[in-house]
Amino acid sequence: MPDELNASKKAGNHPRLTWIVLSLVPLVVPPSLGAQQLAMARSVKPPITTAHKVPLKEADDAFQLDLRHQSQRYRLSPSDQIQVSFPFTPAFDQALTIQPDGFVTAAEIGDIRLEGLTTEQASEVIQARYARILDNPVVSVELKDFRRPYFIVAGEVNKPGKYELRGFTSVTEALAVAGGFNGAARRSLVLLFRRAGNEWYEVKALNLKRFFQGQDVSEDVEIRPGDMLVVSATVFSRIRRLIL
Repeated sequence: MPDELNASKKAGNHPRLTWIVLSLVPLVVPPSLGAQQLAMARSVKPPITTAHKVPLKEADDAFQLDLRHQSQRYRLSPSDQIQVSFPFTPAFDQALTIQPDGFVTAAEIGDIRLEGLTTEQASEVIQARYARILDNPVVSVELKDFRRPYFIVAGEVNKPGKYELRGFTSVTEALAVAGGFNGAARRSLVLLFRRAGNEWYEVKALNLKRFFQGQDVSEDVEIRPGDMLVVSATVFSRIRRLIL
């Protein structure tokens, strides 16, 4: 080893720089995931039914939700505000906020759990409870304020952050909102993290380089509320950061 260092000095090479470059040689072969993203992906433990029994085509199609044709009604969540109206007994009209535990505290009848219900279902539940003290009450529930859907963009973009999701938004549109790729971005590896339950995520690797080359438009999937995009860095940009 000393002979090699002496040879490097005679050749005009800097021994410390040589050591750094040699230590980084394994990075020349680009991994399928960046270190940070790989750690996040390894921590994902989807149920066996998803990992082994769902056909690949169906798993990919699960990322193609179109908000413009979504048939499911909005369901109440903590921090949502609703207006409860009684057309024939307006004295009971009231504004309620869904508490962190999913309950509201209604006048005269106490706590009612409304989290996860549509406004129509909530009106039925409230009406049934008030039927204990009122004669055939008529109740309507209106959503006044709600938690805005959002998405997150992190990694090698110009403006990483949390953004409000307003209607149909594709991955490339979401990246544009976040200022687009920066100079270190690896367009062939963008990770889409999607919550599939309270304790785990689905992870999909997107190759947007193929999309921008017009080879695979299916990579530009639709963003769902709560999605997170992580743009990986290129191998050479990571090497440059280590050297500098």
